Parts: sequence; C-alpha cells; structure tokens
Amino acid sequence: MILVRQEIGEVLRDFRQQKGRTLRQVASRASVALGYLSEVERGQKEASSEILASVAEALDVPISTIMREVGDRISVLEGLQTFPDVVPDDLVASVDAELSLR
Repeated sequence: MILVRQEIGEVLRDFRQQKGRTLRQVASRASVALGYLSEVERGQKEASSEILASVAEALDVPISTIMREVGDRISVLEGLQTFPDVVPDDLVASVDAELSLR
C-alpha cells in the first residue's frame, strides 16, 4: 500500500538535505516542534497543509514543487510508465479565472 505521508516525508527530507540544513534548523525556521517534524519526515505523522506550507517556506521551496515531487514518486510506485510533465491548459485557465475573482 502506498502511503502519501511516507512520500511527503521522504520528499521533505530530500529537499532539506539538498539544502544542507539540519532538522533543527528547519523546525526552528518553520516554528514546528523538532520531534514532530522528525516524525513527519519518517512518515509516522500526517502533516497538515499549514505545517507543509511552513516547512516549504523554511526550505525556500514552493509547496507546488514539493507536491509535484510527491505526485511523481507515487506515479512511479503505481507503475505508471509516463506521467504528464506540464500543467494541463484547462487547469491553468481555471486557476487564472479563480485568481481574477479575488
């Protein structure tokens, strides 16, 4: 069974390590308890969207980049041979329309 929380944790850890930051540094910058962030990275805890946003900001990585990486990893685990590498035009149009209403 594929667990999204495990993939999110692995992606967060990978980005943190790529940036050369310690768990303590990211937790502090994101205002998240060190132990909790550790559990998220190990796939033991579900992270709320607020926590993910805080950690993404602490890592200087857009949340969309994190979620895309998670999606790509899950696609591979599901055995998909190919997956789209661009955002569909209809999705872009719907987001543009929603943003123009704000």
